[in-house]
Amino acid sequence: MAETLKKGSRVTGPAREQLAADLKRKYESGASIRALAQETGRSYGFVHRMLSEADVTLRGRGGATRGRKNPTP
Repeated sequence: MAETLKKGSRVTGPAREQLAADLKRKYESGASIRALAQETGRSYGFVHRMLSEADVTLRGRGGATRGRKNPTP
């Protein structure tokens, strides 16, 4: 994925399978969807869809949650 894809161009067949495999490998190595989108020149939604098609278990958003606080005794 050295070169970015032309925005809006269709990615089909073996090229799509190769892109999905590359995105999966990088995402599972810790890259974010946003970073992959920027690297490929595609949208967040496109990368998200490609990862979903590749049966990747997506990570949670992370950060602080609004969970119930435990009172201290």
